[in-house]
Amino acid sequence: MSREIVLRVTDLEKLYPVKKTSHGAQTFTALNKVNFALHSGEILGVLGPNGAGKTTLIQILLSVLKPTSGKVEYFGKDFFTHRATIMERISYASGYAKLPAQLTVRENLDIYAQLYGISKKERDDSIEKYLKFFGMWNLAEKESGVLSAGQTTRVMLAKAFITRPRIILLDEPTASLDPDIAHEIRIFILERQKQQDISILVTSHNMDEVTQICNRVLVLKNGEIVANDTPRNLALSVARSRIEIVPDDKDSLVGILQRNRIKYSLDNGFVTIEVEENEIAQFLMHLAEHTIRYSHIAIYKSTLEDYFLSVVRKKP
Repeated sequence: MSREIVLRVTDLEKLYPVKKTSHGAQTFTALNKVNFALHSGEILGVLGPNGAGKTTLIQILLSVLKPTSGKVEYFGKDFFTHRATIMERISYASGYAKLPAQLTVRENLDIYAQLYGISKKERDDSIEKYLKFFGMWNLAEKESGVLSAGQTTRVMLAKAFITRPRIILLDEPTASLDPDIAHEIRIFILERQKQQDISILVTSHNMDEVTQICNRVLVLKNGEIVANDTPRNLALSVARSRIEIVPDDKDSLVGILQRNRIKYSLDNGFVTIEVEENEIAQFLMHLAEHTIRYSHIAIYKSTLEDYFLSVVRKKP
């Protein structure tokens, strides 16, 4: 059963003027014919090296920037025609955003929730609920200007979820958080996505994070989408799994590898073997049948980071 498309981007372009020459104005293409859709209840990751166009995309999806051409549709309606009503159902958080410094944490959240027409009781209940979850309840009456970067990020995340949006845009949401807090945030995002059927578009440089929470990934490079697939499929597209072994009898193992034409390399007693992921179990059984003993073995499966690095290093 197909899911509802809640966001559709069609032929989106953003050009910036660079300078004028005798041949006319030169432009820089930040986004070039970008097309994708976000489905109801889906978490869609957006990856790309610095300068790929991620920030420009987010700013257009929030109507902070106007595109040069192309369409953005939320819930089947043109964003730029129905901006006010659409923005009531969208929220945003960033690991780099700031809050009005002289307002307290509670005031920041309360004013924001009022803009969405949420009743006072619901505002009070939600503010307490989310601040307690994010470990910020004891700072509710503190001015936002004295918060650390990590504390500010947690308030921004509370702000994003407090209005019960249909879609949330998250820009590097865990960039300034300690690993333990970032882990809790990822669990929280997954729980809210399941419980409330929220659709989330998230940018991140944390490959493990994207692999853990995203159903699908878009990869931007030089303003263009160069990949649109699941994290696992992208990982498998560029790298085979590696098995690292320190055998008791290196010559016997190498002989087996050579006879079976299996690719391997040697380094200070370590034998590194390349195999397809679905062949790992069979390969290990093959070693057992030939009574190959070893003092160390480690299996390294291909990762999204392997794919990302291949994209970054690939020349145009």
